[in-house]
Amino acid sequence: MDFSLIQDTTGWDAIASEWNQLYDKSYAQVPFLRWNYLHSWWQTLGGGEWEPDQTQLAIITAHEADRLIGIAPLFISAKEKFEPALRFLGSVEVSDYLDFITLPDRLEEFLVGLLTFISSCQALPAKALDLYNLMESSPSQSALQKACAKTGWSFSTVRLMPAPYIPLAETFEAYLATLDKKQRHEIRRKLRNAEARHQTAWYTVNEKDALTTEMDAFITMMHNDHRKVEFLQNPAMLQYLHDFARAAFEDELLRLSFLTIDNHKAAAFLSLVTPQKLWVYNSAWEPAFASSSPGWVLLAKEIEWAIAQGIREVDMMRGDEDYKYKFGAIDRYIMHTRCIPR
Repeated sequence: MDFSLIQDTTGWDAIASEWNQLYDKSYAQVPFLRWNYLHSWWQTLGGGEWEPDQTQLAIITAHEADRLIGIAPLFISAKEKFEPALRFLGSVEVSDYLDFITLPDRLEEFLVGLLTFISSCQALPAKALDLYNLMESSPSQSALQKACAKTGWSFSTVRLMPAPYIPLAETFEAYLATLDKKQRHEIRRKLRNAEARHQTAWYTVNEKDALTTEMDAFITMMHNDHRKVEFLQNPAMLQYLHDFARAAFEDELLRLSFLTIDNHKAAAFLSLVTPQKLWVYNSAWEPAFASSSPGWVLLAKEIEWAIAQGIREVDMMRGDEDYKYKFGAIDRYIMHTRCIPR
């Protein structure tokens, strides 16, 4: 393998097509690794999480006979508690899952070559890998540990936070049957009550021309959650959210769904869809309709839709909010992994 370092967006733009082709063949089928998403993330540096003077692009690619074999989507960053290090593009807060992009049967070979390249590359002012949001179940975890052992690097990893998922069944009724009796009854009761007391409707945004307006409505509802108000004050975060939706729409991954009650927007989910998964990225609701539990109602509708599409998992992403477990979520974890040359 021949390794190269990309330090500017011109070089990054030049491999956009190859990047996505390799992603489609890779083991890490995570939407946050697509070129469109990471490129839009870089434009706002994660919605303002990083400042331009704190960052330097450092994408490392591996080719063999002019064929792209592997990508380490990295950048160098330093900020307050973060020492200068190589981190995944997308780190830390807004990209729930990150990883390397490579052919499944070349992973360990790629990582050994990557560490060797980093050690010897004089153009890299930072050598340590400080990797956030790598899934505990990712093949990269064990492969990276083996690569560190072979190249004399230290390896450490700790659980960062839970990222629950909901396993689905063949039918919505079969899914409900997997839940605790009390929770099954509660979901059915909330669905009946909302439909009996109000005129309810449910729709998804399918037109590009409507995307900006509908995202504005979604962001407005997000302000009702006190946990989200502070980061929504940053204009870069607002731009990031719009760019996220645009990139996902262009990649045919976006699912922006709204529940209306009496012709008013009451709840919304900003999600991504891949053939086997519905990825629930963010949510919003209108407190005026709290008595109708619009968030519960919409999530139940989304799960029912996903099952009808043959989807077998709803990934609720990072965070241990209680409502996820009421819908049958099971914990898995994202990791913080560090590799340092000795």
